[in-house]
Amino acid sequence: MAQPKGTRSVSELTSLNSFLDEEGIREEVTLHAVKRVLAMQLEQAMQERNLSKSAMAALMETSRAQLARILDPEEYNVSLETLTRAAKAVGRQLHIHLT
Repeated sequence: MAQPKGTRSVSELTSLNSFLDEEGIREEVTLHAVKRVLAMQLEQAMQERNLSKSAMAALMETSRAQLARILDPEEYNVSLETLTRAAKAVGRQLHIHLT
């Protein structure tokens, strides 16, 4: 069976990162993955502390609508200050590293 034009076989791929680089989407995919992980970690920490969304928003001194944006894995327009406050509200710290 012939492959569609422009596609490669699995044996031609060297790594996910090289594929993403070739497609020009590595930064975008990484950003999306990081935000999804942060949202999941915050929700898990809220569950561990038995925090409702209302209680979490109150601890952060923000609205439930803002908290919903923070917890939405598809919402990427969240400031570092807001993420830091969210982490603090669940007893965690936000760490960011440049590599």
